[in-house]
Amino acid sequence: MRQSSVRGDRSRRRREPDAQELGWDDGLYADGGLPPDAPGRPDTDGGVPPGDGGPSADDGHRKGGRPRRGKGRKVLRWTALSLAVLIVGGAGAGYWYYEHLNANLRKAPRSLSGDGLKKPDPNAFGQSPLNILLLGSDGRNSAENIKLGGARQDADRKPLADVQMLLHVSANRSNMSVISIPRDTRVTIPRCTDPKTHQVYPQTSAAINQSLQHGGPGCTLATWQELTGIYIDHFMMVDFSGVVSMADAIGGVPVCVDRNVYSHDSKGHGSGLRLTKGTHSVQGVQALQWLRTRYGFEDNTDIGRAKAQHMYMNSMVRQLKQGTKLTDPGKLRDLAEAATKSLTVDDGLDTVKKLYDLGGDLNRVPTKRITMVTMPWQYSSDESYVMPKPGDAESTFALLRNDTALDGKDKKKKPAPAPKPSMAKGALKVVVQNGTNSTVSGPVSGRAAVIQQRLAGLGYGAAATDTALTTQADTTITYGNKALRGDALALATSLGLPKGAVRESSSATGMRLVIGNDWRSGSAYPKASGAEKDADKAPDSADALNGEDSKACMKVNPQYSF
Repeated sequence: MRQSSVRGDRSRRRREPDAQELGWDDGLYADGGLPPDAPGRPDTDGGVPPGDGGPSADDGHRKGGRPRRGKGRKVLRWTALSLAVLIVGGAGAGYWYYEHLNANLRKAPRSLSGDGLKKPDPNAFGQSPLNILLLGSDGRNSAENIKLGGARQDADRKPLADVQMLLHVSANRSNMSVISIPRDTRVTIPRCTDPKTHQVYPQTSAAINQSLQHGGPGCTLATWQELTGIYIDHFMMVDFSGVVSMADAIGGVPVCVDRNVYSHDSKGHGSGLRLTKGTHSVQGVQALQWLRTRYGFEDNTDIGRAKAQHMYMNSMVRQLKQGTKLTDPGKLRDLAEAATKSLTVDDGLDTVKKLYDLGGDLNRVPTKRITMVTMPWQYSSDESYVMPKPGDAESTFALLRNDTALDGKDKKKKPAPAPKPSMAKGALKVVVQNGTNSTVSGPVSGRAAVIQQRLAGLGYGAAATDTALTTQADTTITYGNKALRGDALALATSLGLPKGAVRESSSATGMRLVIGNDWRSGSAYPKASGAEKDADKAPDSADALNGEDSKACMKVNPQYSF
């Protein structure tokens, strides 16, 4: 993932994206704001999101915050967008104020593309992982957002989701993994229906940031699910002004650059970020510039910007975990107002209380078990866009689907001898279900019957089918009674499935075999290369950053140094 300085100019050799794709790289200074060389003016790279100025737009990725509550050692809870849960602790104005904050929140449907993926069954202890999609919008829907994001001519353009990160919290809340996807990654955007206008957007292939224009964040969530096969519980989206307000309220986050940097050139490209070599505490507009900086970091692309956003988020979490921020009730209240006014959430996170409870889950994760990565990627043949890197991208997605930490630090249990089956094959009642109901490719009819017949040929005469269609990325065997583990493992072996496909679930009433989208044809399970060895950490190409790495420093592109 690390690019050479030669590739650094690739953004100039590659086909220049059009204005729609850029989001806020064009005309940033056309709004009559600060002059191009002003240290505090927003980056031309686009607005305010993460890369060059803020959590959305051209750079965008997001940010985090967390709340304090209680006396003595108050615990700060956070979310990657610095919003959520700071809200309740310390506001202390009673029920009317709580309702006021609830009214500030903007809500939108969770998904705009049909039923989508099935939520995975809980594990044997009744626990489920939590997946939250964090989005940064580059919309210029207010005077403040136009001022911060520039490009006044884009005021009426539908916003792009230029910052996109998936936050995965493990079922036992012991670790958290965050994966970013570059905004110009070419993906399939499924058919989506705008909940307000009822306009139907047909399925298409385009940059992933354009998914937001197909009806709202619910379409971006559906696009992520289709790409990754990961069920996503919620989304949270923030705009430019929200980033600045929350960064101000937090009071400064330490960041580091390995040489002087000024994100600005003669063509007006850049976020305006100007820092000398070393560590600085950034807040407000300067924090937005850091998050939005693309021209100036590494190879001048989204890849470097994503890393800068990861560094910022990790640093903020460390600051908040130390319990040194937001002790002033007045500042907490200001942050509560800023966060709720700038936040759009799905209809399952429609109250401050729900956001606060979510913060509790996030706060349980120790900093040393937070891992941030960028989706392994490669350029298209003409270098005009980014694509998921074959093998490595899917391996990273599979780790999250299987609730495996990206840091490779999950406790490795010595494999116990496989228990023996508790009954004869012919007596084992197995329900086979078709899980190939993809929103993009559509279902493959008859899959349950095909595999049921295969099982009958293998001696599993009591196997039956469930005619209901479902959607699942991976083929799985679930069971509820521990006594059936030996039977489930024997069944997996008979079909050539990996051991990881066998899962005990507290919600299972019997044994169920769901044929996923990884097995859409044939009666023999297609073994991918190395499938028998399940990965236990993110590949090197994901460029992982640990939450406790306080020495991380952004590499500055020499063209943007002074």
